[in-house]
Amino acid sequence: MARIDDLLEAALNRVGPKPPDTAPQSQKKSFSERISQAIAEAIAEELRQRGLEGARPAPPGLMGDTGAERRMAGGIGAKKVDVTWATEESGLLLGISIKTINYRDARSGNFQKNLTNRRGDMLIEAVTLHRRFPYAVLAALFFLDEGAARDHTNQRKSTFENAHQRLALFTGRDDPGGRDEQFEEFFLLLLNTAAAQGRIRAFAVGDPANEVAMEQVVDQLMEQVALRNPDFYECVNGNIKRL
Repeated sequence: MARIDDLLEAALNRVGPKPPDTAPQSQKKSFSERISQAIAEAIAEELRQRGLEGARPAPPGLMGDTGAERRMAGGIGAKKVDVTWATEESGLLLGISIKTINYRDARSGNFQKNLTNRRGDMLIEAVTLHRRFPYAVLAALFFLDEGAARDHTNQRKSTFENAHQRLALFTGRDDPGGRDEQFEEFFLLLLNTAAAQGRIRAFAVGDPANEVAMEQVVDQLMEQVALRNPDFYECVNGNIKRL
């Protein structure tokens, strides 16, 4: 396995088993928060290994007193960003937004209920950051419990399929002058935390049939960072090198 896969697997295993659907809401909320934090820490560690020194979040002591997520100034207000790489000379260079839906809605039995709200949260984040940092590379990682790929009925598609359809408009921002609400990269990820070893499967939004390796996901982000900052960086074998 690639290093990023090992990091994510270890992060999921540290969080522990997912509470059942019948667990109190407080337990389910705590689990979702811990999953998001563990994933953010694993991805930030991968970024640091690839040359993005100072990527956050980081373990305490690695960057002074705290390595917590950054609160970035934005075009329409400050915003906490799950994973960031920023420098004094350029400001925000890479931001990654992480959102999850881990539990079925008790009434409908599917994972659809919070899809629109999560999408809205992510799009507001993209607008806020892109207005302040138009050259920043922004990625969205939207994690769904793997059951979201099997919650279809005769009347409706699965939440996984619906999410691809509803998010396709908000990916592929390949120009710094593009739409603020778009992300440079947007991925839907199916998350299995019930197995002995946690597993993640990634798919580019708009392409639900083809799984993308997590190593490739990070490779694409590194290439875009270098492309947006050609006077300072280049991408060599998936790693960022200072010119």
